Amino acid sequence: MSKRTGLTIGEVAERADRAPSAIRYYERAGLLRPPRRESGRRIYDEDVFETLALIDLAQDAGFTVAETRALMHGFDRATPASQRWRTLAEQKLDEIVRHIERAEQMRALLQRLTRCQCHTLGECVRSRKAAMLAAKLTLRLT
Repeated sequence: MSKRTGLTIGEVAERADRAPSAIRYYERAGLLRPPRRESGRRIYDEDVFETLALIDLAQDAGFTVAETRALMHGFDRATPASQRWRTLAEQKLDEIVRHIERAEQMRALLQRLTRCQCHTLGECVRSRKAAMLAAKLTLRLT
């Protein structure tokens, strides 16, 4: 009987503190190379942990699965990692700025709503519409 070299999906999942289903998902999503098979079982090399760490780094930076896949496979092989990160980070930063602006708008609205004195929800809607119209008029006058 030959000795197996490599790691099963269960071993990878345990060492990486992930569920085996997450490992399979990363494969289907194109983030992990399909492993070799022995007797129908997935067998991974040690380099799988570096790839999983890269996936974690990208997730921590807010990248989606598609963006992570682009980072890993969407550039010419000769493109250095620094250029890949820069390209995707600049796009992500623009997106984050938009999210922050939206969150600030939501915070302002929620703060106004905590001071609401309306008796009906319809009154709230009319009041908000009036406030929005006044803000637009103010912007036009300035």
